[in-house]
Amino acid sequence: MMYAPLYTRAMTTPAVVALLTDGKGSIRLWPFGLRPGAKDVNPPPIKLPYVTWQNVGGDPNNNVSDRPDADFFSIQVNVWGATSAQMWTVTNALRDIMEVDGCTIVRWGNAEIDAQTKAFGYDFDADWITYR
Repeated sequence: MMYAPLYTRAMTTPAVVALLTDGKGSIRLWPFGLRPGAKDVNPPPIKLPYVTWQNVGGDPNNNVSDRPDADFFSIQVNVWGATSAQMWTVTNALRDIMEVDGCTIVRWGNAEIDAQTKAFGYDFDADWITYR
């Protein structure tokens, strides 16, 4: 796998699915720039809350004598909600599912209100090791 398993982990956690469900068997958690309408000049409104994320760094765990046995990812996660409380609820749920099995939150970002959409946002970074 060449990316952190955030979506997989979220989809297997009922509490996160309940917060982010789209009602169609998926959740509103997309790689950065790939949320529906993200490339449109006038994007349609997206139901809140939702989450975007992206790799911002990483590398394989190279070994001298063998193939890498793990991959290291640095990711940025952006959480958006209709209210501050909703945004923090989703942020806390993601933190709880990420801080297990090789993932560490390494930076808490800033809370903000998007000037155009008025959505409440928060971003944070995590380092994630996945074993092959």
